[in-house]
Amino acid sequence: MIVVHHLENSRSQRVLWMLEELGLPYEIRRYERNKKTMLAPPELRAVHPLGKSPVIEDDGRIVAETGAIVEYLVEKADGRLGPPPHRDDALRYRFWLHYAEGSMMPPLLLKLVLARIPLFGKAALKRIQPMIDVHLDYVESELARRPWFAGDQLTAADVMMSFPLEAARSRAGLDASRPATIAWLDKVHARPAYRTALAKGGPYAYA
Repeated sequence: MIVVHHLENSRSQRVLWMLEELGLPYEIRRYERNKKTMLAPPELRAVHPLGKSPVIEDDGRIVAETGAIVEYLVEKADGRLGPPPHRDDALRYRFWLHYAEGSMMPPLLLKLVLARIPLFGKAALKRIQPMIDVHLDYVESELARRPWFAGDQLTAADVMMSFPLEAARSRAGLDASRPATIAWLDKVHARPAYRTALAKGGPYAYA
């Protein structure tokens, strides 16, 4: 049985969705954020030295980092939701799998942090949004060409991209002016596995 160390309002919601799509059995151990700092509780350090979520336990292994967990689950499920057979689609799959956290999340996270800093933060935010818009325009252009990030079928790349795009819709200007991206998000939210994972995961501010 896979154990998911799940922090509310966090990236670990993607892991629950991935598990539901794959039909793999799992159990959830829940953690709440500190109400003042919004940080993860110290109990998570007993699971992994970084004290962050998501983390999973499986067959005596501890696996951290969302991308690494997603790839681990693809392997465990005999390649389901993994790279498509066509080489170009497979390259797109790997790109979006890493782009989600490597390129798109940093400016979104920076905007969240700066929004909490008086004076300096407000001035700096004016420089951050144009950076985010570049990413949103790029995503829109790609999703206008195909139904899912890697091609014609849902893959783990879509699972990885869900969190940054939900965050962008919540606080970074993603709206109806980018219809292909909004249509993709609506399609994700309509999936039964996504809905089941959301019900099991609890509070999730970006859905």
